[in-house]
Amino acid sequence: MDEADTLSSALLEALPYINYFAGKTLVIKVGGSTLGSGDTTLQDIVWLKSLGIEPVIVHGGGADINLWLKRLGVEPRFVQGLRVTDEPTMEVVRMVLVGKVNTELISAINALGGRALGISGLDGGLIQAEIEDPQLGLVGRITAINLELLNTIVGAGYIVVIAPIGTGPAGQPLNLNADTVAGEIARTLRAEKLIVLSDVAGILDSNGQLLSHISAAQAQELIQSQAVSGGMIPKVRACLQALEGVKRTHIIDGRVPHALIRELFTDRGVGTMITQVVPNGLAPSKNIEYLLDSMKDKRGGAK
Repeated sequence: MDEADTLSSALLEALPYINYFAGKTLVIKVGGSTLGSGDTTLQDIVWLKSLGIEPVIVHGGGADINLWLKRLGVEPRFVQGLRVTDEPTMEVVRMVLVGKVNTELISAINALGGRALGISGLDGGLIQAEIEDPQLGLVGRITAINLELLNTIVGAGYIVVIAPIGTGPAGQPLNLNADTVAGEIARTLRAEKLIVLSDVAGILDSNGQLLSHISAAQAQELIQSQAVSGGMIPKVRACLQALEGVKRTHIIDGRVPHALIRELFTDRGVGTMITQVVPNGLAPSKNIEYLLDSMKDKRGGAK
């Protein structure tokens, strides 16, 4: 197959997906572990926007926070293995997430031809939160998302980039888990998809094999059996949370070049899809017929 045939085949495979996703909102969670030199994630996001898709980005920044806590001599404290976010720590968290990571992402997206706007949960009361556990200090649990504000920014044509800091009951900043923020944003927006980029292949079974498509119940079982553990737990829980308002959620390998494009516009995908159920008769992988059935339902008036 020559280059022209390869290009034609790729376009023919992608066209049904491009038409389907046009005008829809995708919430994409990115982390520092997948945004190294040569990464294509931000370029993919700019391309999605150019195709009429609305990407909403939530970012983490744990590695940068740890680096700056060390540089500034802020000693970490832990309660039962969980980091305590006291006021000095929160000051560094806010400085790094809002002042460094968020602004760097905005600059990078704009340099690639996008039009990005950075915001944190403090701005306009975007994310309301309460203190999750007094022993952990300024760590928050989300109580509300300002949907009107979010829709206004997205509707203005920006690629929205959200730093995971919430507004506490007294107006104080609260540290939030970025995966949880992405899940709640997706659920509130009733986005078409939540896509969580990770630095692993996706969700693995107890034998270390990639699971391409699982149900919400199967995901819960994997957590309970400890086949899913560590940093993957909040990612899976964010997907389960999002499924209250989102049809499909994904945990994909952000190390793969153009992982977003491959996941969205090909029938193969690069990670794990989690849905409420896995329809009968489908192989446990992404399947074009599943998407086309959804398109047919939509034309018939299904919500």
